[in-house]
Amino acid sequence: MNVAKKVALIGASGFIGSRLLAELSARGHAVTAITRNPEKVAALPGVTAVKGDVFDKDALAGLIAGHDAVISAVHFTASDPQVLLAAVKQSGVKRYLVVGGAGSLEVAPGVKLFDTPQFPAAYLDEARKGGVFLDLLKLEQGLDWTFLSPSALIQPGERTGKFRLGTDQLLVDDKGNSAISAEDYAIALVDELEKPAHGRRRFTVGY
Repeated sequence: MNVAKKVALIGASGFIGSRLLAELSARGHAVTAITRNPEKVAALPGVTAVKGDVFDKDALAGLIAGHDAVISAVHFTASDPQVLLAAVKQSGVKRYLVVGGAGSLEVAPGVKLFDTPQFPAAYLDEARKGGVFLDLLKLEQGLDWTFLSPSALIQPGERTGKFRLGTDQLLVDDKGNSAISAEDYAIALVDELEKPAHGRRRFTVGY
């Protein structure tokens, strides 16, 4: 039986954030759902929705303080990793889990997915900024961080609980597909929250 944790979830009303919120609530955790629009946060057991600005370091640190862990589920192009990191450090919370992207995963030695010709131009800026965030995390000495990258395709789907975990390489199935449902992604991240196995490193999840 896992002990319930107090979790600050930044970006709780978003595509991934809302799935994480549902998973955290279902497992009995107490969640402070931080978002620009608290009215969009689902009314779930153990969830308290609060308004927060990811660019206001001091206010964000105040909202985060006193929790056991922080999960960041905000777009890299709609936030500043240095502000987020500074807010988490200022809050005194040591455990920091980040919803990462697939773009910085390797598809061959030294070749990242976002460096391949097939990578969609529309997602390139977001993907590269995700890679920058990961590089900044690797320099952090005071935080127990984890960065979870999904497979290349993440979309709404089933909560199956059946998936594979990897490290820095893109996971591809025997048909050449690289995918994960947002619901199964949420399972993998909350599993990591409850039973840390990837401290101070990135891992990935896929079918």
